[in-house]
Amino acid sequence: MMHLNAFVMPNGHHEAAWRHPSTDPHRARTLQHYVDIARTAERGKLDSLFLADGVALWGNVKHNSHSHFEPLTLLSALAASTVHIGLIATASTTYNEPYHLARKFASLDHLSGGRAGWNIVTSAGIDEARNFNLAKRPSHDARYDRAEEFVEVVKKLWDSWDDDAAVVDRASGVYADTGRIRAISHDGPHFQVRGPLNIERPVQGHPLLVQAGSSETGKEYAARHAEAVFTAQQTLAEGKAFYDDVKGRLSKYGRTPDELKILPGISPILGRTEAEAREREAELTALITPDYGLQQLSKMLDHDVTGYPLDGPLPEVGSFTEGGQSRFELVVGLARREDLTIRQLLERLAGGRGHRVFAGTPVQVADELEAWFTGGAADGFNVMPPTLPGGLDDFVDLVVPELRRRGLFRTEYSGSTLREHYGLARPVNRNRVKEPA
Repeated sequence: MMHLNAFVMPNGHHEAAWRHPSTDPHRARTLQHYVDIARTAERGKLDSLFLADGVALWGNVKHNSHSHFEPLTLLSALAASTVHIGLIATASTTYNEPYHLARKFASLDHLSGGRAGWNIVTSAGIDEARNFNLAKRPSHDARYDRAEEFVEVVKKLWDSWDDDAAVVDRASGVYADTGRIRAISHDGPHFQVRGPLNIERPVQGHPLLVQAGSSETGKEYAARHAEAVFTAQQTLAEGKAFYDDVKGRLSKYGRTPDELKILPGISPILGRTEAEAREREAELTALITPDYGLQQLSKMLDHDVTGYPLDGPLPEVGSFTEGGQSRFELVVGLARREDLTIRQLLERLAGGRGHRVFAGTPVQVADELEAWFTGGAADGFNVMPPTLPGGLDDFVDLVVPELRRRGLFRTEYSGSTLREHYGLARPVNRNRVKEPA
């Protein structure tokens, strides 16, 4: 069975979604908006719901809605409004401390009954660095070096309690066996953390670990730590190459291919006919504000393109960035491969920021997903509705039934935790006290 994650943005993934008559930007600032979306995803039996995040004001707020709630806060509220759907939040290893995040994700995992997931990011933005006492962002390699140690510390903290440490024996007055709770005494180049964590081991052992970087460093990091990868690939051939590359790195870390799920992003624009889907795509394209797209493109490329003719080619932008390297390569490769003008590139990026956008009927969208899934390019998909809530309603009501008819997607949840949804084992506590022989 393929895995499906709902990637939620306030009004949808198309940059002009907030202008479309099917959305309500004011309602997108309310809890009920997200409760309704989460319940729709759960009605469709999707594996999980994902909230991206950054610690700076994204893009040009003059031309787009960028009022995002802090994701762990929001997901805690959604945990009370749902029963099965997994809840994945982005959190940065560059601008947090391991103890804070270990505690927050353990808390969400307990509050949700084992449905928490952490999308690990290293924060590539310059504006983010400037919000945390830095004049410039750390280099790409420095961010990943810190992230490597960060996740190791978090795992140690989650394992600082044995699963049976809380004995809760009211008769004897013993709440916890302190012999099964231990300091981690971590002393590394970035972090010195004594521990233990001040909350019991998470329901899942470790919340699901997700990663989205596709640079060489990012792929190696995913092979070592991640259990799901959200990635942006434009073609089936590119998707298969990425899939084989990352899965091929797992053995060096003692892992098997089924221990990591790869989910490319897709933004499906649905219509009852192909013509209707194209009309809906054109409606959104007509609402694009070029000034917004130019600023977004400049950030992706680490190169100011605002002064160049919209109907001219993308200028020379170099071959390297200390920012998001995989997205830089994807965008430049797309522009060069298809000989796109800047205007055409803005239109291609408006729907998914480099993720695949596909307009078609429910059958055509299901065909596309099946081709990638059976063709060895995906274990499932990061579904990015162009508008919300309507785009997710359409996917759940029209595409999911078609996938079920083909035997490709579940009809009911078979487990209660996010790890069970993804078919992943509960991690063994590496620090558990051994019983005497």
